[in-house]
Amino acid sequence: MPGLHRRDKRYWLTLLLLLVAGLLMHISFWFTPAADLMGQDIYYIWLEGKRIIVGENPYSRVLASDMRANDKYATYFPLAYLVSALLQKLGFPEFLNWLYLWRPLSFLCHMGIVALALRFFYVRGLWLFGFSAAGILLLGRWSVYITRVHHLEFAAVFFLLLSLLLLKDRVTWALLVFSLSLGIKQIAIFLLPLYLVYLWKVAPETKRFKEVGLGLLIILSIPVLTSLPFLAWDAEGFIKSILFSATRAGSSHVEAAPSLDVMFSQDLPWLVGLKAKLPMMLLMGLVYLSFLTEKVSILACAALVMMVFLYFNSVLFLQYFLWPLSLTLLALVELMPPIPHRQRQQIEPEL
Repeated sequence: MPGLHRRDKRYWLTLLLLLVAGLLMHISFWFTPAADLMGQDIYYIWLEGKRIIVGENPYSRVLASDMRANDKYATYFPLAYLVSALLQKLGFPEFLNWLYLWRPLSFLCHMGIVALALRFFYVRGLWLFGFSAAGILLLGRWSVYITRVHHLEFAAVFFLLLSLLLLKDRVTWALLVFSLSLGIKQIAIFLLPLYLVYLWKVAPETKRFKEVGLGLLIILSIPVLTSLPFLAWDAEGFIKSILFSATRAGSSHVEAAPSLDVMFSQDLPWLVGLKAKLPMMLLMGLVYLSFLTEKVSILACAALVMMVFLYFNSVLFLQYFLWPLSLTLLALVELMPPIPHRQRQQIEPEL
């Protein structure tokens, strides 16, 4: 992708305007009392870090569950909990103090998403279109919701987008950044087959198995390395905690729009857990096969996979909407070639 220049004034001025708007939006929620966030996931990430500090395994609680009813179990890979514990040890032991540090970090990740999206459109000569897309990602209702409840989505989505945009030119770095996204929040695990298919397609025919195997090791590196202590500590508790997201009972912030399996399970009690995920996995499998055999871009496939997740997963929370939205916006123009700097200057409208 052609680089940006200091002379790309439209990009930098637009990004500055969006940064100011984003900062004002984020700051408006920084004064939310910590007590109002104690039922949110961010509170339990802080709490799991505190449990680690006092010697409790955050993954052991799930052993007392039926793998259906949720009791705020530790379902993420350990990276977020380990960072939470580290920050508490470094002088942010109380939840409110911990939030003082997390809030600006979340803001930076949010602006990273906006900057990547704006750049993706801008280098294709689509400044106004990119401005609109970036504005949606910055101030749209799903972003406002995530800002209000301080979820991890901005960090995980930022590193996912960065990975996909690096994939063509810096494969190793792209895979490592994808690993970091999974370590923060593993929702993008459904995109793993797309990465492996991409590595298979671009590798020399004689080195395909080697390249795919090495790529898989890089992708799994951060989740696996951070998980090893907890696997040694309580393997059963760790495995069941990670699998809990796939077996838990249906839950949604949009009660009027349950998934198919949630509706049918009322009359078919056996249609729960992993069995209920078969339609979702079938549709995702078709997308993987399409990427392997048809001429379709990885961003378009990634957007469709995450859309399948959004539409068919038994559990639907408002923060999930950001995943397919961010990918779909980029996929709209992915096949348009970037334009060199001088040519962009000639076709851009006057300010």
